[in-house]
Amino acid sequence: HEQLVQSGGGWVQTGDSLTLSCRVSEDPFRNGAMAWFRQVPGKEREFVAAVNWLGDTPSLANSVKGRATVSGDLTDNTLYLQMNNLKPTDTAEYFCARRRNMIFSLAASDYQTWGKGTLVTVSS
Repeated sequence: HEQLVQSGGGWVQTGDSLTLSCRVSEDPFRNGAMAWFRQVPGKEREFVAAVNWLGDTPSLANSVKGRATVSGDLTDNTLYLQMNNLKPTDTAEYFCARRRNMIFSLAASDYQTWGKGTLVTVSS
């Protein structure tokens, strides 16, 4: 069955950059929109970025706009989230997700498959 295998994350300092990766197994990468969400304890999962393979401009949350880039390597079935100028408020567990639909959504409930999450900690 389909799996999303995440890598990246860790502990960084304010102003640093990092890249998260999410590799899709088994299914053709281009057949579903993908997204990144993040979550801190006690709060709901928050939309970060979404992308599809129809040529639509990726969607970015206002909180990361100008600091984040979402992209995909179709030859390797890997989704990336690059974040620059990280802030302590970016500290969260980050999840990649995929839906069986080429239209990306900002709602976590619209995504059927999830990675296990990777923790990003930004120290001040």
